[in-house]
Amino acid sequence: MFPASDADPAYATPSVLTVTALNQQVARLLERSFPLVWIAGEISNFTRAASGHWYFTLKDDAAQVRAVMFRGRAQYAGFTPREGDKVEVRALVTLYGARGDYQINVEAIRRAGVGALYEAFMRLKEKLGNEGLFDQERKRPLPLFTRAIGIVTSLQAAALRDVLTALKRRAPHVRVVLYPAPVQGQGAAEKIADAIATASSRKEVDVLLVCRGGGSIEDLWSFNEEVVARAIHAASIPVISGVGHETDFTIADFAADLRAATPTAAAELAATARADWVSSLEADADDLRRAMERILSEANQNLDSLSRRMISPSDRIAHQRLKLLGMASSLTHAVRAPLNRNGVLLAQLQQRWARHLPDVRSLRALLSSERRQLAASMTSTLRQRREALAALSAQLELLNPQRTLERGYAIVSNTKGKVLHAPGQIKPRDTIVVRLAQGTAEVGVASVQDLLE
Repeated sequence: MFPASDADPAYATPSVLTVTALNQQVARLLERSFPLVWIAGEISNFTRAASGHWYFTLKDDAAQVRAVMFRGRAQYAGFTPREGDKVEVRALVTLYGARGDYQINVEAIRRAGVGALYEAFMRLKEKLGNEGLFDQERKRPLPLFTRAIGIVTSLQAAALRDVLTALKRRAPHVRVVLYPAPVQGQGAAEKIADAIATASSRKEVDVLLVCRGGGSIEDLWSFNEEVVARAIHAASIPVISGVGHETDFTIADFAADLRAATPTAAAELAATARADWVSSLEADADDLRRAMERILSEANQNLDSLSRRMISPSDRIAHQRLKLLGMASSLTHAVRAPLNRNGVLLAQLQQRWARHLPDVRSLRALLSSERRQLAASMTSTLRQRREALAALSAQLELLNPQRTLERGYAIVSNTKGKVLHAPGQIKPRDTIVVRLAQGTAEVGVASVQDLLE
């Protein structure tokens, strides 16, 4: 049999890795398998290189691991670890290829227990946020021109020197009122809140700075207390928070009307620089001067134009006199023409009225004659009616039943008031009513006799 060919895949030579390639693949494998994770341990063998990188060992009771934190991350740590410090690091598990050493690349570092503080920070932030303490609608604007600035900080704080230096450089005309309060330690939060309340009640400043320098989360914790946030919210003047460095955020920053990255930045926000005011005033003065020059130039041009069109007063008076005479003539004609037309119309109407005017005297005489005739007719008619009435009254008197009764007659009726005309309407032992001229009488009937029998 012939030997297998080198081109046969089953007998191909496996690829050979260099040590560098091996370590790179292992590093990539570790980085993909272990994402960023928080690791707790104790600092050991801490070294700060001239480049600014930190090298140390992170250990516990049973194991240890090498760690590196590069300068770009280390500058935001907020503190420099020391031998034996208990810390928590957020790191990426990897391999240092040059030595083949397994290590972690630290992205962030905090003192042990900071995680619990962060959770407390987030809980309080959520609580106050739900109450509306951080709403943008309640943020008060800073005054345009600040005359007095209040500062709440410690007398020994470096932040106070930074703020005073910045204000002296930028706005030496602004009055500064200090409300001293400790910025860390037991009871510091309550004293900071009292200082804010004092500044709010006195109302002697236009804006209030609450500030301190950088530090660990424990050092800045007084500004994460609820009492400080509520004091800022209740303040009657705008409040600027300048606590820590640019990367530090506290509850006071969210409650304040404006947050500054540093205490110095807070001072710069609180008062506009004197040079800026002077520059603005100079610019306004230049604008005003140019505007006045433009107005004067236009006025001069208008004056020249008017002077060219101007005529002498005597000519103007003569022209106005002629114009006045023409207007007077027009007015006279305008007044007299309607009067003349109305006079002619009035005369025509008078003539027409005279033709249709009735003869009042003859009508009045006719009316008097008819009035006399009417009066005589009414008198005669009234006399005739009275005579007829008297005759009818006499006839009525003759027919009056009462007169018949007075002559001795009577009206007979039964007990129900029905007048009886014939004996057949009466029965023996009936009671009848007899009406006489002077009254009535009830009579009992003993017997009835018909005259026809």
